[in-house]
Amino acid sequence: MSGNTVTRPLSASCTPSRAARELDLKRSEFDLAVHLGRIRTMPDEGGGGRRVARAEIERLRSDPGFPEALRASVLAVGTSEGAAVMGVPSARFTRLARLGLVVPVRFYLNRYRAVVWLYLADELQQFATDGTNAFLLTGRTPEVLRSQLDAGVDLRSRNWRGRHLGFLHRQADGPWQRAGVLAGFLDPLQVAAVVKDPYERSHLNRFRPRPPAQGTPGTPAAHLVEKIMTADDPDEIDWLRYDLERTLAEARAEQPAPRPAWKPAPTPPAGPPDRPADTDRPEDTGRPEDTDRPDRPTRGLLTWLRRRNG
Repeated sequence: MSGNTVTRPLSASCTPSRAARELDLKRSEFDLAVHLGRIRTMPDEGGGGRRVARAEIERLRSDPGFPEALRASVLAVGTSEGAAVMGVPSARFTRLARLGLVVPVRFYLNRYRAVVWLYLADELQQFATDGTNAFLLTGRTPEVLRSQLDAGVDLRSRNWRGRHLGFLHRQADGPWQRAGVLAGFLDPLQVAAVVKDPYERSHLNRFRPRPPAQGTPGTPAAHLVEKIMTADDPDEIDWLRYDLERTLAEARAEQPAPRPAWKPAPTPPAGPPDRPADTDRPEDTGRPEDTDRPDRPTRGLLTWLRRRNG
C-alpha cells in the first residue's frame, strides 16, 4: 500500500563511480574532469576518499549542452588525432609538443612500453585558431626553435608534471598534503636534503601521490613512469625544493609531525640484597679447609693418654 511506502532521502553526496554514471561519463573521463576542475569534489567525512555533492551533479546536468559539452571538454587525443585537430602533419605537431607549445594532459604506456602523450582537443583547437600562432603551423620553423630541437629539448614530461602538480594541489586538504604532493615529484635524496627529520619524512610519505599509470613495482614500466614523475631539470628541482621548504614551514606551524611518545628508561628488576662482607670468615689460604678434623679437643686427648701410660 502506498501509505506504508517509506521514501529514503537522496544522499547529499555520492561516490565518484555513481557520479560518473549520472553524468554519462566514462570513469576515465570523469577522473580527467575532476583533475581539470570541471567537476568539484569534496572529502569524505568518513575518510573513504572523495565524493561529489548532489548539488554539483545537478549544476552540471542543468547545463544546456549537457552531456556533449562536458564530454567535449575532457576529450583527450594522441599525436595523430591532435595533428588532425590542428591541421598540421604529425611531425610538426610532435615538434610543437617537444617545444612545450602544446601541453599534454596525461600519458600511458603502450604494449611496447612507449610513452603515449594525450592532449586536450579543445586546447589544440584554441591554439590552432589563435592568429598569433599561425607562423608555427605552416612554413619553416623559426631558427631559434629549430636550434632548441637540434639540442634535444623535450619539455613534454616537465610540462605534464607542472600540470599534474596543479591537479593534485587542488585536491590537497592542508599543508602536509600539499607538501606530500611536492615531495612526490622529487627524488628521495632531494627530499631528504630538505626534510632532515626522519619523523617528518615518514609523515610526509603518507601524502605522496600515486603514479598516474599503474604498473607492477620494480618492472621496467614502473621505472619509466617513476622517471617521468620525477623532476630532472635543475631549475625545476630548485623551484620544487623551495616550495617544499615553504610549505613545510606552514605545515609545522599548523601541526607538527607525530612522534613516538617519550618513555622513561626501564628500572632494572630488584635482585637479592648484596651479601655483607663476612669478617669472621677465615682467610683463604689457597687450600681447602679441613672441617672434619677437630683442633683443641684432639691435642688434649693425646696429652691425657701420654700421662696415663707414663
